[in-house]
Amino acid sequence: MPTYLMLSTLTEKGTQTLNANPARLREVNRDVEELGARVLHQWASIGGYDFVNIVEAPDDVTIANLSVKLGARGSARFETLSLIPVDEFLGALEK
Repeated sequence: MPTYLMLSTLTEKGTQTLNANPARLREVNRDVEELGARVLHQWASIGGYDFVNIVEAPDDVTIANLSVKLGARGSARFETLSLIPVDEFLGALEK
């Protein structure tokens, strides 16, 4: 299944929500599953992004839908990158 790097930045609304209800983060991960994807790994980060997530989804359309649906809530902004396993990339170079 395709894997994606999803970088998220909380808005002021998202920061207030998380501060008032830290368990909300796990609830959002369940929402991700309901939208057809799965969070494989997740880290809080310091710098330009608040969270770094490795997400698995069946295709680009699913991950795009996920970004729009979660982004529409107004709690976070997302930047998503498609990841290619190194062995798969090297195999393509060898063709």
